[in-house]
Amino acid sequence: MKLFGTDGIRGKVNSSPMTPEKVLRLGMAIASVLRNDHGRNMVLIGKDTRLSGYMIESALTSGLCAKGVNVTLVGPLPTPGIAFLTRTLRLDAGIVISASHNPYYDNGIKIFSSEGYKISDELEYKIEQLVADDSFPKRRAQGDKIGKAFRLDDATGRYIEYVKSTIPRGADLEGLKILIDCANGASYKASPALFRELGADVTSINDKPDGININEGCGSLYIDKLSDVIVKKGYNLAIAHDGDADRTLLIDDKGFMVDGDKMLAIFAEYFQKKGLLKNNVVVATTMSNLGLEKRLNSLGINLVRTRIGDRYVTEEMIRRGANLGGEQSGHIILSDFNTTGDGMITAIQILYILKESGVNLSHLASQIRLFPQELINVECQSRKDFKTIPKVQNVIQEAEKSLLGIGRLLVRSSGTEPKIRIMVEAEEGDLAKKWANRVADVIRETVE
Repeated sequence: MKLFGTDGIRGKVNSSPMTPEKVLRLGMAIASVLRNDHGRNMVLIGKDTRLSGYMIESALTSGLCAKGVNVTLVGPLPTPGIAFLTRTLRLDAGIVISASHNPYYDNGIKIFSSEGYKISDELEYKIEQLVADDSFPKRRAQGDKIGKAFRLDDATGRYIEYVKSTIPRGADLEGLKILIDCANGASYKASPALFRELGADVTSINDKPDGININEGCGSLYIDKLSDVIVKKGYNLAIAHDGDADRTLLIDDKGFMVDGDKMLAIFAEYFQKKGLLKNNVVVATTMSNLGLEKRLNSLGINLVRTRIGDRYVTEEMIRRGANLGGEQSGHIILSDFNTTGDGMITAIQILYILKESGVNLSHLASQIRLFPQELINVECQSRKDFKTIPKVQNVIQEAEKSLLGIGRLLVRSSGTEPKIRIMVEAEEGDLAKKWANRVADVIRETVE
């Protein structure tokens, strides 16, 4: 039984694995694997604004308490806030109930270790094994060994104050006019409050969650909707979070999107100039644009790529001793400040750079030229077999030869859907489109 995907457990609510029965058993398994008898015997649970969060939270709490673990509940809070509090409160684990950018009828569970990092594949496997063991739930705490549940009322305020502390004391954002799209998600209170407290002129939208409007036509998935507003009303930039605010995308003052690759380039150059870039390396994924790699190389900075998933970026950053990494989607890991992607810290650091440098975001973003990318998803049930088909391998080799030095091809199986994902980037958009379509056509013809 495979529960965990590339970013925790996720699925449609009241369908396996996101049923109360399965989640209760999952809570018991988490308690058994992550409980630290030398720690606080306490697990933190936070969530986004989905209607199903109440149901999932109750089931998780019951499972944890049944195994003798205490629970602290914080309610809606950005995912990185859970990582921060788990670490600073010295708890045994942190759990986030969220399906990130998915619609409200989905939900999910992400788990952080006591150090605030997403747990490893090995720990995920141990949890899966216990969930599948029918004898396991019978071994429960008895009598006064059963856990208790508590509520932490000032979690949002603690997190806001920490994010503010990541820029120099006395620094402010006065004179900056910003638009924040909260996606009707976990950041609806914290993000607008943060930037207002620092003196920015803030307009906040999609900040009235009702349980079912999270990510609905808003947030980082629909950031293009903000472009005209930014230019017409004279904002310095727009900040768009996803449902759990662990990532952020931006719109610059000219109405153009600034994605994770461009933000990585901006941070890398700034850190290098300030002598803050550790080991002269940036970590990104196989999806990051070739334009980022070329820009970093021109600055004498090395780019290291990992498999897709911010957890793998973080693990490689630890191995390399790096303090900057992230994904094109807007997960930016600034490990000097937090242990996971943090949309609010990403935004405040970009705003601080703007304030210090005195230039517009459009100027900073223009320093990196991204290559055109063509993305195609091919639906097929046997998606993991394509590597063994000679005809598919031949067209992949042909494409790679044609793109050598001027582009890049990536063909991979989806970790969450029955699809093969094809990404081609090249200096010329027509060339990228040509090879993406040709590879996709061959896969459709040969893979069932």
